[in-house]
Amino acid sequence: MNAEYLVTGGAGFIGSNTVRYLLGRGARVRVLDDFSTGRRENLAGLEKDIELLEGDIRDPAAARSATAGVRYVLHMAAIPSVPRSIEDPMTTSDVNIKGTLNMLIAARDADVERFVQSSSSSVYGDTAVLPKREDMIPAPMSPYALSKLVNEHQCRLFYELYGLKTCALRYFNVYGPRQNPKSQYAAVVPIFIDAFGKGRAPVIYGDGLQTRDFTYVENVIEANLACCAAPESTLGQVFNIGCGRRMTVNELAELLVRIMGKSIAPQYAPARQGDVRDSQADVSKAARALGWTPRVGVEDGLRRTVEWFLSPS
Repeated sequence: MNAEYLVTGGAGFIGSNTVRYLLGRGARVRVLDDFSTGRRENLAGLEKDIELLEGDIRDPAAARSATAGVRYVLHMAAIPSVPRSIEDPMTTSDVNIKGTLNMLIAARDADVERFVQSSSSSVYGDTAVLPKREDMIPAPMSPYALSKLVNEHQCRLFYELYGLKTCALRYFNVYGPRQNPKSQYAAVVPIFIDAFGKGRAPVIYGDGLQTRDFTYVENVIEANLACCAAPESTLGQVFNIGCGRRMTVNELAELLVRIMGKSIAPQYAPARQGDVRDSQADVSKAARALGWTPRVGVEDGLRRTVEWFLSPS
């Protein structure tokens, strides 16, 4: 089929939720994934509804096949973990930077209408000023964060040099259904839900007073689609995508305990290298330029996420 949207990394957490959202709106969707971090079960039941290409974003032939005939590229494929990037910076750089460059070239040559890059709040580093604004000087603290910053500049250059219509979205601590709690590099929300659901105490790294702007995945999906329809004045730019509210990791644990009806106290371990202390998004630029605001608040999103994780599969 001739797809309207290409979702790279479509078997991953954010990607698979995006695929399902698009299908629910009647869109034609193509997925490119090599299943190195994405999971086939995330696309279970969709096999007849999508065009699935199994391939590596670093492979020019795979990138050309994936972008052929599509209008919009939602580029989510990446090695996603800060700790993993510290352990293996070469692979993170190779996949995230080289792979994205390869996808940009293919998208340019295929004359796609929009290329939306998934970036990360980690590009800001551990700056003391809150909330984080797009005009702040980035200070990445990990190879992962650095790769995302490089990709933002690659997108800007491809717009300025070649006219490829790009945007980059700096996601803040995304959570939701299909986020893998069993990975060695799993994020905090699915880890906590999995632990509480099994009656175990989750581990908090550091004192738990570090803050995060937890963002429900549907807010991120809607921001990506807003980029596809945004005016020309937004092109080549970056935008924060969060809720604009910060919560300590201790408060997150307490909220999940209430939602899940548990009475389990977390355990504490030393802070991890590369983790920032505080994070909060200023989302006013996205509101002005993209017409986007987060519809789903933190508590509502956490309740939806818990319901999904605890529902019979």
